[in-house]
Amino acid sequence: MEKIRCGWCEKDDLYRRYHDEEWGRPVYDDETIFEFLILESFQAGLSWYTILSKRDNFRKAFDHFDYNKIAVYPEQKIDELMNNPGIIRNKLKILSTITNAQKFIEVQKEFGSFSKYIWGFIGGVPIDNNPKALSEVPATTEISDTISKDLKKRGFKFVGSTVIYAHMQATGMVNDHIETCFIRK
Repeated sequence: MEKIRCGWCEKDDLYRRYHDEEWGRPVYDDETIFEFLILESFQAGLSWYTILSKRDNFRKAFDHFDYNKIAVYPEQKIDELMNNPGIIRNKLKILSTITNAQKFIEVQKEFGSFSKYIWGFIGGVPIDNNPKALSEVPATTEISDTISKDLKKRGFKFVGSTVIYAHMQATGMVNDHIETCFIRK
C-alpha cells in the first residue's frame, strides 16, 4: 500500500525523504536548530526545494554549520563563500549567517541553550495544528511574529515571521502534517 503524504513533498525522493524523516519532528539540539535557522534564512525569497537540493553543499561550505567557527569567519572565508557555486551566493545572507552565529552564541549564554530559548515560546511542547488540507496551513502565526520580533531585537537577520514559521515546522515546534498523512499515525 502506498503511503499518503502531505502533497507538497511529492516532487521527488529528496523531498519525500525530507518529509518522512525530518519535517515536523521535534528537534532540541542546538546544532540542528542552527542548521535549520541558516537554511531557512537562505530560503527567504526562494523555494525550499532549492535549498534542500544544495543542503550538502551548504554543510561543506559552512563547516557543517559549526556556529562557533562561523561566528569568527574572516573576510577571506566570505570571499570563498561568494565564489562557491554550490550555495546561494547572496552576500547579505552570507553576512547575516555570521551575525546570526554570533547572536546564537549570545542567546546560548543567556538561556543555557538556544533550544531552551526558542522552545520556551511554546512551553516546550509542539503545537499540533492538525490541518485537514494544505490550504489550512498558515505561513505565519502570532507566535512566529513574536519570535521573529524578539530575534530581530537581539540582532538576528533574515528572520521574518514567514522564515520563523517555516523553521518552527522544520524543527517540529509545530506539526502541520495533514490529517491523512501517514506521519500522523
